[in-house]
Amino acid sequence: MGIRSVLDGGEVRKEFEKRGIDPKFIPQIWKHVFANCAKTENDWDWEKYVPSLPSSAYSLLRSNFKTPLSSSLHSVFHSSDNFTSKLLIRLQNGAFIEAVIMRYDTRLGKYAGKPRPGGLRATLCISSQVGCKMGCKFCATGSMGFKTNLSSGEILEQLVHASAFSQIRNVVFMGMGEPLNNYSAVVEAVRIMTGLPFQLSLKRITISTVGIIHAINKLPNDLPGLNLAVSLHAPAQDIRCQIMPAARAFPLEKLMDSLQEYQRKSLQKILIEYIMLDGVNDEEQHAHQLGKLLETFQVVVNLIPFNSIGTLSQFKPTSEQKVSNFQKILRGSYNIRTTVRKQMGQDISGACGQLVVNIPGKSLGNADPLTDIEDLVI
Repeated sequence: MGIRSVLDGGEVRKEFEKRGIDPKFIPQIWKHVFANCAKTENDWDWEKYVPSLPSSAYSLLRSNFKTPLSSSLHSVFHSSDNFTSKLLIRLQNGAFIEAVIMRYDTRLGKYAGKPRPGGLRATLCISSQVGCKMGCKFCATGSMGFKTNLSSGEILEQLVHASAFSQIRNVVFMGMGEPLNNYSAVVEAVRIMTGLPFQLSLKRITISTVGIIHAINKLPNDLPGLNLAVSLHAPAQDIRCQIMPAARAFPLEKLMDSLQEYQRKSLQKILIEYIMLDGVNDEEQHAHQLGKLLETFQVVVNLIPFNSIGTLSQFKPTSEQKVSNFQKILRGSYNIRTTVRKQMGQDISGACGQLVVNIPGKSLGNADPLTDIEDLVI
């Protein structure tokens, strides 16, 4: 049986149906695993912790899953400001992935000039692959190369591990890997997240992509209501190819046509991610090019300060003044909603572009929470 995790919904359902077991028991199994898996990881008793199943279901579970989760939490690192926690997770095959919990205060954000309702909560930045084949030159994960896709269950187990530390309200697929290169597993994982036992709102889930056009075209039908973020990072094809080699396969003109069609079908804002690289894509001319490229869209542009990745990096961060000028051009000349991403988790290599299974040691500190960029597209 090719099941990596008990949370691999499609594979578990096939095995249940093959053995004549009603698939209606599967969400019940997940509910009890989610509630109890942290209590007794090395001494798991299916009958004790998941009651009222048919005997054939217990036989299947015992023979294939010695523990409730296929992955284990290897270590946790907390940023000094207590905003961010990075989870290093060991998969069954011995590979490692990282997930990052980011803590926010919704009340600090504003919408239409008014404070947002809500309060403290957490967003989980989740990985979809071990490594990544996109090779973006500003991203540490790309330096690993591509190792393997995660199964839907391995994706979901990150949420289970993170929920032991914080109540997760938002999930963003912005961790290791290109989510749309692992399309089927990501779609299945998202669908399961919106049901029992996780019950996340689809409006609180964001998938980030470098622009896999054929997959973007499928998303409105497969996951209506999902938030889409596009790692654009440049307003012209030649610059994109310079910093994002994979962009050669997804020409900017065709990508924009795809996003136009996506927006027509989904009727949702698109989050445009734009990393600021000194002397590469951060000049006034680039701001005007970006404004003209996006002025017919309903978008939020998120300007991302570049995070150092040590000797791997050939880039330098843009000055705060240039970031501010860039933002003013997009807002003032093109009326495009534009924000600057808060820097979170840099001291534990948990910030944007830094996930590369690198284990620092930092202490836990205290500070005031931040507002969450993911609220902007809701």
